[in-house]
Amino acid sequence: MSSPGVNRLDVSRLDVNSQDVNSQDVNRQGASKPDVSMLGSPRARYAVEHVTEYAYPQPVSLSQQLIHLEPRPLPWQHCLDWQLQCEPVPSSDRREIDAFGNPLCRLDFNVPHESLRIHSHMQIEILQRSTPPPATRSASWEQVRDSLRYRAGRSLSSADLDDSRYRFRSPFVPIGMAYQRYAQTCFGAGRPLSEVAAALMRKIHREFTYDAAATHIATPLADVLRLKHGVCQDFAHLMLACLRSFDLPCRYVSGYLLTHPPAGKPRMVGADASHAWVAVYCPPLGWLEFDPTNNVMPGLEHIVLGWGRDFGDVSPLRGVILGGGNASAPDVAVTVTAVEVGIV
Repeated sequence: MSSPGVNRLDVSRLDVNSQDVNSQDVNRQGASKPDVSMLGSPRARYAVEHVTEYAYPQPVSLSQQLIHLEPRPLPWQHCLDWQLQCEPVPSSDRREIDAFGNPLCRLDFNVPHESLRIHSHMQIEILQRSTPPPATRSASWEQVRDSLRYRAGRSLSSADLDDSRYRFRSPFVPIGMAYQRYAQTCFGAGRPLSEVAAALMRKIHREFTYDAAATHIATPLADVLRLKHGVCQDFAHLMLACLRSFDLPCRYVSGYLLTHPPAGKPRMVGADASHAWVAVYCPPLGWLEFDPTNNVMPGLEHIVLGWGRDFGDVSPLRGVILGGGNASAPDVAVTVTAVEVGIV
């Protein structure tokens, strides 16, 4: 039962586990069809709470928000329940699929308000992803680069065109010689792209320090490269800039990560945060994911919300307001709780 003044959006209008996300196949795009090969694999079930609260010094007369908080349907993750509660009640809400195939919710608030609270709750099951045999190698980085380059008289397939949009600069990801120089040692001649990406992930993890006070969302990536400090969004953007500077397709992945408290310490409610990592197109293996913040390939503890060119495409919450005065940054509390771990 929703409390007075709280709106629980009707999520029955969109089946999150069967929505078409314009996929070509499982390896290429991450299709939503169940993968029967995962039966008998390890799994984990999580409850995720994500609460964002704004307080405004003056009334807001109009607010329009874009919400990327509903998890994307994928072969290895199945959303069992997703609910969104809002205070005040939205004047209207609309759910759709964005240009990158991610679930998107649009909220309009047309009644004056001095605060805004958006609470996302989900129950989600994560399956162990199928992995290629150890001896399987991806194409070399030069082969992947050349396969997507334009040449006179050559036409690209729709899948190639979709991959190509992740090769270029974007608002949060510049490209240039500085990023090529930083990553150059990872790009040996003929080296498989999967190995290049893994080496670059290790290099960033080794040479950069996680420091939540060092940057903010508007910090230029050139400053992150110079300071060698930042957070997961910075490290993901840096890895993307390095790969795209070599004309390679890679995308920004937004989601959550199960964190573990120090030994002997209890889990703190609301102490988690949204997370970010990178996916790289490595044919014939498909899109492989790399987490430079933690130096791991994502698995059972990573929950995908969506992907795009950079943070701006899949920011959990962004919008515009009319009024409000000089509002401060929102308070955000995220809690990821493991409900069950076992075998499918």
